[in-house]
Amino acid sequence: MHSNTILQQLMTLIPRHQFESAVSEYAGDRYVKTFTTWKQLTTLLYAQASGKNSLRDIQTSLETQGSKLYHLGLTTVKRSTLSDANRDRDYQIMEKLFYHLLARCQQIAPKHQFRFKNPAYAFDSSTIDLCLALFPWAKFRQTKGAIKLHCQLDLRGQIPSFATITDGKCADIRAARLFLDLIPDSIYILDRGYVDFKWFNLIDESAAFFVTRAKDAMAYQITGQQEIDLKKGLLFDRTIQLTGPLSQKKYDKPLRLVGFYDAETKNTYHFLTNNFKLAALTIAQLYKARWHVELFFKWIKQHLKIKTFLGTSKNAVMTQIWAAMSYYLLLAYIKFQTRFKQSLFLLHRLVQNTLLDRLGLVDLLHLTEKKLPMVRNMGPQLCFQF
Repeated sequence: MHSNTILQQLMTLIPRHQFESAVSEYAGDRYVKTFTTWKQLTTLLYAQASGKNSLRDIQTSLETQGSKLYHLGLTTVKRSTLSDANRDRDYQIMEKLFYHLLARCQQIAPKHQFRFKNPAYAFDSSTIDLCLALFPWAKFRQTKGAIKLHCQLDLRGQIPSFATITDGKCADIRAARLFLDLIPDSIYILDRGYVDFKWFNLIDESAAFFVTRAKDAMAYQITGQQEIDLKKGLLFDRTIQLTGPLSQKKYDKPLRLVGFYDAETKNTYHFLTNNFKLAALTIAQLYKARWHVELFFKWIKQHLKIKTFLGTSKNAVMTQIWAAMSYYLLLAYIKFQTRFKQSLFLLHRLVQNTLLDRLGLVDLLHLTEKKLPMVRNMGPQLCFQF
């Protein structure tokens, strides 16, 4: 029985028809003879999965694996060819691929940890520093370049359900107001950088909910108070009305203020929300779940290539980031579909160490890193079919 390489099996998970439609929409293969957009995607996913840092690394590595490239439709990939493709082909092709993969992941993502059925999202941003001399289009400060990755993490499966990339100067709240589509009955978990009562009013009018931390200087009066269980760390559960002249004008409806003492961090938190139905402890737990979006940013910065880039143009940078995000969703899809119980990091390491090995994907998921050397030279295994 024949078994393709792990990378080839990853590529079969790409919605090829939808990808080619995006290629046609943005004329990605116009005047192209050999290095098509599909081959560019294959090369970029290979670079992300294997952790290659430069064009030279990619070219050299693929040259040494020439006998294994047949089923990928690749021959050798020249540095200049990949560089030109990243610079010239519209990055929106890779962005559309991300959202097609997202739709597949959302269909099979596990439920979030809470009992309620409302969708819950954590929204935040992370700055990616760039050298201003090499990336002059990304000017952030006088001597520093940067871009911002804004992401909405779906707590159902902990996958990014929305992402956008802006210049480093874009304020977090401005990005949220411009790009975030508000979904009725959804709960948006935000840190204090997103406190804007005019926007909160828009969330409320959209029949959605927000959970955030109240600012220390917030002016309000208490109009009601609910009973709480002091043993669970709760300090109070109040109904309040804003009294500041500007804030009251932007949001004139009742709000809920929940006080909570975290015994682990020994810190006191005040949570602000427009949701009066959920238990006070659930409000505190929801905000604590916001930490997952911080862990997501930390994960992709540590394990994917979004801090060192293969090109210096804006299009090349955006192309690489969207390819990295698509690779993340591929891993998540495999984890959801196979109910892989180990961490996403272990799955990434298993894929990374067997990327061009002829091994069935289903067999790979039952391995540990210690067992990998023993199975690499075994005969063909059962290939996992999705």
